[in-house]
Amino acid sequence: MARRMALVRETEATYGTTPRRSFPTLVSLFAGAGGLDVGLERAGFHTLAAADFDKDCVETLRFNQSRRIPVDGARSRFHLEGAKILHADVADLRAADFGVPEGEELDLVAGGPPCQPFSSAGSQLGLDDPRGTLFQQFARLVRELRPRMVLFENVRGLVTARGPSGHPGGALELVREALEEAGYATRCALLNAADFGGPQRRVRLFIIGSRLPVLPEFPEATHAETAAGGLFDDVKPWVTLGQFLSSMPPPADQDVVRPSPQLRGQLRYVPDGSGLKSPGVKETTRPGGHWGYKQGTFVADLQRPARTVTAATTQDWVRLRDGSLRRLTLAECAGLQGFPREWVFAGTKASQFRQVGNAVPAVFGEALGRSLVQVARRCHRGACVGERAESASLPAAFAAYVHYTIRDEARNGADRPRSQRRQATYAG
Repeated sequence: MARRMALVRETEATYGTTPRRSFPTLVSLFAGAGGLDVGLERAGFHTLAAADFDKDCVETLRFNQSRRIPVDGARSRFHLEGAKILHADVADLRAADFGVPEGEELDLVAGGPPCQPFSSAGSQLGLDDPRGTLFQQFARLVRELRPRMVLFENVRGLVTARGPSGHPGGALELVREALEEAGYATRCALLNAADFGGPQRRVRLFIIGSRLPVLPEFPEATHAETAAGGLFDDVKPWVTLGQFLSSMPPPADQDVVRPSPQLRGQLRYVPDGSGLKSPGVKETTRPGGHWGYKQGTFVADLQRPARTVTAATTQDWVRLRDGSLRRLTLAECAGLQGFPREWVFAGTKASQFRQVGNAVPAVFGEALGRSLVQVARRCHRGACVGERAESASLPAAFAAYVHYTIRDEARNGADRPRSQRRQATYAG
């Protein structure tokens, strides 16, 4: 909190305290329920506009905007204050729709096109899914809006997704090429929310784009699974699910979901951090079977950060001190994603869980936003003059993931049903 407030005070000193035309500006595409925007606003950005095609997500954004929820650590600033909330198909949007003041440069366009085409939790259709090409609309709006910087987000499956050439990793190359052609140098990384203080082990792919002489760096991790925790050690231990739950108010009775008697009996001897296994499909290099946990049967380990919050109502079970089980509630899942406690979600219960599960954890926006705000501040002071920076090479680990995907597909591809072959192709 102290670090956040210091950054906000420095930003206010540079830009002033009036939200519009004062802080570095943001246009959010594929905004969803607003998780990434919440984090970016905590870092010091002011949202000019946020757009999404989903009716419930747009209603969520508009309702929370009307509630004037304070931005943590800021002086009289409120989330989405004055922002245009647009309910539209991204293909129908044009630069003029976002309300960027004439004669002013936009600092940042941020967003992540729908991730299901590349997610191991989806159908893994990749670029064969119409949603898998929405990054082209993202790139088009970047070309039209000409922000100083771009922040692109997606699932880690995009690292090994196949492009038109059929080569694993080709889809990511296509996204980078689209941004390069729009005039932006790029830098890529996989980040884990737990490494930045989030109580959740959620890994996402991020691409930073810049048309400036400076290509922002990714932030250093502030937390680690095993941290020394000494007096002079800046890296702290991961925040566990148990620690997070202890900071939350007890759930209301109407929000508590218990297992059926049959499932309770099945889960009775399942250790924390495990679940009921699905039948394994035998493969060339996996004679014991390629298996996973059955949906809705995983018992959380309170001594570690939570697993990735999903878009389903069947969240992980929490074992209480008396041995009984209950599911993580909607409010707890929203908290794991970093939403303010005051944030309210529109729609049915299923829609609310979907919005929360599909959100980008706010901790990512906050950590990345600090680096981006520093560059925006330098530009505001006239220090961004010169040729565009060069793109950074892909992390070495990306090549290893692609190589593994190629080898695994060669060894086991023939043994897999079509759906599992897609998973090997897109999930990596």
